[in-house]
Amino acid sequence: MSSILFEIKENVAIIRLNRPEVFNSFNKEMAKSLQAKLDEFETDPNVRAIYIIGEGKAFCAGQDLQEVTDPNGPELTSIVRDHYNPIIERIRKIEKPIIGAVNGVAAGAGANIALACDICVATASSSFIQAFSKIGLIPDSGGTFFLPRLIGFQKASALMMLGDKIGAEEAERMGMIYKVFADEEFSEGSFKIASKLAKMPTKGLGLTKRALNLSMSADLTAQLKTEEDLQTEAGSTYDYNEGVAAFLEKRKPVFKGE
Repeated sequence: MSSILFEIKENVAIIRLNRPEVFNSFNKEMAKSLQAKLDEFETDPNVRAIYIIGEGKAFCAGQDLQEVTDPNGPELTSIVRDHYNPIIERIRKIEKPIIGAVNGVAAGAGANIALACDICVATASSSFIQAFSKIGLIPDSGGTFFLPRLIGFQKASALMMLGDKIGAEEAERMGMIYKVFADEEFSEGSFKIASKLAKMPTKGLGLTKRALNLSMSADLTAQLKTEEDLQTEAGSTYDYNEGVAAFLEKRKPVFKGE
């Protein structure tokens, strides 16, 4: 059975991490499959948003430690460099909205992949754990980059060092994630966000994502120039002209992501 399931619905590519027997923990095959699917959906004109969720009771428990301890398995350096870093880079560079739909525990790399998404939502019963310190490792998969920016240096440092388990509602309160849904409302509510994004002017959303990425290392002057350049680019799109025309004609716009 494939470790990655996928379908396209309402112009949303749904990616399901599919190793439920090990809480969707990553091995080499699943990491490479996820990379390949992200590459495919990046260039698919029928895909205007991407939605990542776990199959079964968990979102993702991080790295499969059976693979790490296998004498014939990949070394830690290779796992970080070849498995996780490319996933995080793809999530951030794909200029389409990506939703991390956390349906259960998100631990280690699993948590940090979810937090790297443009929008992260979760079930009320789900949790986030920076589990690395429990086995003497450091947070990877962009954790040391994104988490301090989401919740602040002090809080991130404590969660990474102590390895505390954080419930979804607390994660929402501290700004780690966007929204929490009651478990019974999660499937419909979280997908509705992805479906809404897919109907929006996704070219402009992609440019917004690019601006946010650049803001991570820019000073104010540089960021203002980025906004100027990207606004000019956004103003030349079909969606901008359609949005203005629809407003003036008092009708609902029909965006194409172009």
